Amino acid sequence: MKESAVKSPQETFERIQERALAEWDALSNSPKPRITIGTATCGRAAGALEVLKTFKEELAEKRVDAIITEVGCMGHCYAEPLVVITKPGLPPICYGYVTPGIAARLISDYILGNDPCPEFALGALEENELIPTIFDQPRFQYEKRILLARCGDIDPEDINQYIANGGYAALLKALGMAPQDIIEDITRSGLRGRGGAGFPTGDKWQICRDAPGTARYVICNADEGDPGAFMDRAILESDPHSVIEGMIIAGYAVGAAKGYIYVRIEYPLAVARVDTALRQSAELGLLGDDIMGHGFGFEIEVMRGSGAFVCGEETALIASLEGRRGWPWHRPPFPATEGLKNQPTLINNVKTLASVPPIIDRGAEWFANIGTPASKGTAVFALAGKVLNTGLIEIPMGTTLRKLIFEVGGGIPNGRKFKAVQIGGPSGGCLPESLLDLPIDFDSLTEAGAMMGSGGMVILDEDNCMVDTARYFLDFTRKESCGKCTFCRLGTAQMLDILEDITRGEGNPGDIALLEELAADIKGGALCGLGKTAPNPILTTLRYFHEEYEAHIAEKRCPAKVCPELTAFYILPVKCERSCDACVGSCPVEAIFSGKKGIKVIDQEKCVKCGSCVDACPPQYSAVIRISPVSELPPSEPRPPDKNGKD
Repeated sequence: MKESAVKSPQETFERIQERALAEWDALSNSPKPRITIGTATCGRAAGALEVLKTFKEELAEKRVDAIITEVGCMGHCYAEPLVVITKPGLPPICYGYVTPGIAARLISDYILGNDPCPEFALGALEENELIPTIFDQPRFQYEKRILLARCGDIDPEDINQYIANGGYAALLKALGMAPQDIIEDITRSGLRGRGGAGFPTGDKWQICRDAPGTARYVICNADEGDPGAFMDRAILESDPHSVIEGMIIAGYAVGAAKGYIYVRIEYPLAVARVDTALRQSAELGLLGDDIMGHGFGFEIEVMRGSGAFVCGEETALIASLEGRRGWPWHRPPFPATEGLKNQPTLINNVKTLASVPPIIDRGAEWFANIGTPASKGTAVFALAGKVLNTGLIEIPMGTTLRKLIFEVGGGIPNGRKFKAVQIGGPSGGCLPESLLDLPIDFDSLTEAGAMMGSGGMVILDEDNCMVDTARYFLDFTRKESCGKCTFCRLGTAQMLDILEDITRGEGNPGDIALLEELAADIKGGALCGLGKTAPNPILTTLRYFHEEYEAHIAEKRCPAKVCPELTAFYILPVKCERSCDACVGSCPVEAIFSGKKGIKVIDQEKCVKCGSCVDACPPQYSAVIRISPVSELPPSEPRPPDKNGKD
């Protein structure tokens, strides 16, 4: 029999917490060196498992008794694989870009010796005289970690580490409150849905609780499909119990006894770690028929989606969960009143549910004092694209785009100039340099034509074509359209055809007006958020980069020299080093040959515009250039030598 069946919730949790704290204290104060390695998906993609293997083998070979802990995503995805080494009496030091060779060096020089290898270190995690602290970086000065506080610090497969760091204390507190009081706390906190729409969370919970029904359900929407977005995946891989705890509290507040985590099958590590977390929670009596002896029961089941982007829309998600085709339905009724199995259903995003425990634990006022008057709390972004420090970032709402991109993210690499930021996923908007001082919050972004979305943020520089960028994102949404709505199915296809014509230099003067007309029709006629927001990249690029559309249509020119049909590659004779064959060897279609006097020439009919020659040309020559329009090519461009080898 579980302890929770014979003791009060307070007594039961204190016993569980006591054991967890004892284990954490023993780990934190161990006389052995401690090595933590980030083995979330981002770390594994960079080689973290090979680094982990090297540490284990080298330590065993050298007979060193050390503690190795696998943790989740630390957020510094640009520097993966990441390793933190803590020696007794010394501050923990974070190392980046670790390879198996560097791992072996760290063991021989630091763990067995006294050299902290500062050449491999990002910094120390505590104040010290040994090595500069990583907190001196602007990234840590401006971040405020609430949802990511434990990510990269605890073992996501050890529930005791979660509990020792404050986990499930909010659940205990919630079980001592009336359900209506919990909803009122969430309402007073000002928490808005982190899935993209920004609907007030407390209002949604209240609607679900008040709706008539014989049963209620809670669904965690973890169907994250935006290009460049990986926040939900990282939280599930790094701190799954925070989401589970939030779901249990939500279930208690709205009167639900069953919950589902709907996660796409492309996230196998997230699924595995959530499964482990659910099993551990049930074993401790924190999940199940009688949670901590309170009498409240709640079960959670993991459901794997097949990866359809439209299933991130809540009604399509429910259809998929019920075994039907993932098509959205007309609303009303909304899921909060009539959802899964036609019963009241609360659907919240991963980040929304993970926000619930700290709000209950620290109070609604604490959360409400973070952010802006209309957008409370923090925002988690996956920073990707043309920015120096890619990865996960959590900032207070109201932080400007400029501070996020240039101070937290480190700015644009290679001395290139910032051009735009695509924020809010494929249905978000492209915002220009003139809006860099825009505060990041729900309302400001919407007014600018973008949206908060789920938190994807892609940075673009001067080498990006905005017409091609709009085409890329529209191509994604067209392919992911479920096809149910005529406006979305046919409208996005027609808009894509127009954009492709424009990028090929086949655009017409009336195309811009037609794009705007189609966008208005699709936004007004589509059933779900996918269709209603699909035109946003086009509308924002038309609004802020109108001159690029005009250049493509009127001048048949791509200002960024990206669109293949409007671009040509040309080798400058005065810069070409005739003895160098770098470009010749790099060309995949053998379009480059030696012309008169050995100067290299590109056969424009064979060139596939891949740009390999530009990358291959040594920087001291920089002889290969992009030209747009194609008419700028010299009229007397030499031809390839004939079969006799003569020019």
